[in-house]
This record gives sequence, C-alpha cells and structure tokens, in this order.
Amino acid sequence: MQPFESDNPTPMPIGSADAVALLTALLRFDTTSSRSNLQCLHWIAEYARPYGPAVRFTYNEDASKANLLLSFGPMTEGGIVLSAHSDTVPVNGQPWTMPPFEATARDGRIHGRGACDMKGFIAACLAAMPAWHAAELQRPIHLALSYDEELGCLGVPRLVDDFAAHMPAPAVVWVGEPTDMRIATSHKGVCVFQTRFFGRDAHSSMPSLGHSAIADAVRFAGRLLDLGLEIAERTTAVPGLLPPHTTLNIGRIDGGTALNMVARCCSLDWEFRAIPEEDVQALKRRIEQFLAAHPAAAEAPDAPAPPDAGSVHHDARMFVPPLDPGTNRPALAALRRVLGDKAEIAVPFGTEAGYFQQRGWPAVVCGPGSIEQAHQPDEWVEVAQLEECTRALQSLPAFLARND
Repeated sequence: MQPFESDNPTPMPIGSADAVALLTALLRFDTTSSRSNLQCLHWIAEYARPYGPAVRFTYNEDASKANLLLSFGPMTEGGIVLSAHSDTVPVNGQPWTMPPFEATARDGRIHGRGACDMKGFIAACLAAMPAWHAAELQRPIHLALSYDEELGCLGVPRLVDDFAAHMPAPAVVWVGEPTDMRIATSHKGVCVFQTRFFGRDAHSSMPSLGHSAIADAVRFAGRLLDLGLEIAERTTAVPGLLPPHTTLNIGRIDGGTALNMVARCCSLDWEFRAIPEEDVQALKRRIEQFLAAHPAAAEAPDAPAPPDAGSVHHDARMFVPPLDPGTNRPALAALRRVLGDKAEIAVPFGTEAGYFQQRGWPAVVCGPGSIEQAHQPDEWVEVAQLEECTRALQSLPAFLARND
C-alpha cells in the first residue's frame, strides 16, 4: 500500500489562471502509470473549454488511458506543439515527508509527485491559455498530453500518428521536460530488450542430462559486454552528452531454481542508450546474429508446450528515438525568441522529442524543474521557474504572428 493515498477528489473550482493554483489542482490527481489518467485529462479539457480549443482524445487498447490534444487558433501549418506526459512514477517505498498527492509550498518551491516531472509545465500551459484566447492567433498552438511516458513513451507514437493524420504540420515542437528552463537540443535514444533462454532440468550431480539456461545466458551476456566495449570507442560529436558514446547495460538477470539443479530458465533485461550518430539498426542486426547462432533461436515464442532445451526468445520491449541536434535548429531559434538567448545543452534522459523529430518536425526540450528532483521523494519545482515558463508561453501569440 502507498504511504499516502488519493481518491482523486475534485481538485478545485475551474477558473484560476495562476500557475501555482493550477499545479496544486493537478497534483491532487494520482496519475501514477499503473492508474488511469482519464479523470485528470477530462478536468484539463473542461478547464480549457472556455478558451475554445478543438479537443481530441486517443485511447489505449482498453480505453483506460488516453492522450489529449487541445488545439487553439486557426488550423494552419506552422504552429507550435507543446508536449508533456500526464503520468508519473510511483511513490511506493519512498520516504516522503509530506503528502505526495497534495501541493506543499515551502521556501519558494511546490512539492508533490509530478511537480517537476512534469505537471509544472502543464500548469504553466494552462495558465497561459487566457493569453492565447485573448490574442488573435495567426498560427495554432497545440497542447499534446500523452499517457505512459514513464513506461517507455507508450502513448506518444499513437499521439504523433493521430496528429499527423488530422492536424497541419507544426513548425516546431516544445517538449516541457524539466531542464531548469535551459534549452536542450539533444539526448540519447533508448532500446530495451528481454532475452530469455530455456534449458532442461537435471540434478547438478549429472549436468550432462540437462541443459543449463544460465550457461547460455552467461555466454550471451559476455557477447553483449564485448559489444559494449566496442561501441564505447565511438564517441559522439554532440557536445554535452555524457558519457559521450553509446552505452550498454545488463540491468537484471533472473534464472534457476536451486543450487543443486541445472537451470531450466534464465532471462536477461538489458538496454543500450544510443548517441544520435549510432546506427541502431546495425546494432540490432549484430544482436540477431549472436542469437541466430544459438540452437533453436527461431522457435516461436508463443509455443503452447514448454520450450525445448536450447531455445531462446528475444523481445524488443521499448525504443525511444534519440534527439539529433543537427535537425532542430528551427526549434532552437524559436524558443530563444520567447525564452532569451540561452545556451543549448544536452540531457542524459530520453524524451518524446525524438518521435516528433522522426516526423520531420524540429523539437527541443525545455521546462521548469530539475531532472535531479524527478522521481525523488518530496519532488519539487521552483515557483520562479513556473512563472518564467508561464511568461514565455503567454508570449507565444506574438511569436506566432511573425512571418520569419
């Protein structure tokens, strides 16, 4: 059980345009990825309704979660997408000293789960809506809120596909992940896999009668570690990415039943985080070549009978594209017009920006709060950064009215 529970009460009367008040409302929704985000999104849509947006929901397979797209102004090309995720990570097991699903104001900060990652940016967007409504927008502003980003950007591909099918192409995409209001133009991609090996049980005194899945997994792990050393020698030309090369990590190994048994099963959960220059498909082909040499590698993973000794099932669990600074100069220039001439940075974490960039839409990352506070107990965002972000968002109509 969570140390604090929330029944998602109605958070506040709709109508306030103050970013702190709006963040207070948003924090009262427990949108942990294991729960539905629908009540929060419906509240946001109702808050936005007086400001006249077009509203689109796209749902997951069982309609328990959704993406929300709110579009303001004329439906023409050349607008801006403001992208954020609505879900948060859990609070279970963390030593919170204050209720995570209530806003706590202290020393110029607002504490609560999601305060910086990334309901602070959403609150700033909501606070800017009256300014967008009062202006005669020349080009559209789209607020795109996704589900299950914390589980691997699961909702973003559906959101991007729906946007491409029904909306005019934007000029830039602004992803509001926490960067202390600095402008990030690059990050690595993330590829996550699970590789499961299957053997045959036997008594450990007669190992030749069995087939050790752990031995197969260890041999494969050795190939992965050798590959990790190889790719570490190729450094990126992108300033600020740390470490400056693609990394490979085996995060979890689970196998065997008892010391005196030959292991029937063993699984590896592993990932690589790729620099923008990395040929991800070539890396995947290398992995497939490793596994192709393994006995019974092609056996169907959904076979009804237990797999025979020597079989392996390899599943790609997640892919988040990297953000390449070489193609997002327009987005950098756009944000500098509303935020000031800030130096560009790279960030160590993945975001949905790469999905938008793959569509040919320049994207950058900038938002209130620090990634050092994200996912931490007593998570917080500075009120000053909330206000800075709100002012920048309120200035978007003037930026969109420009012809250059």
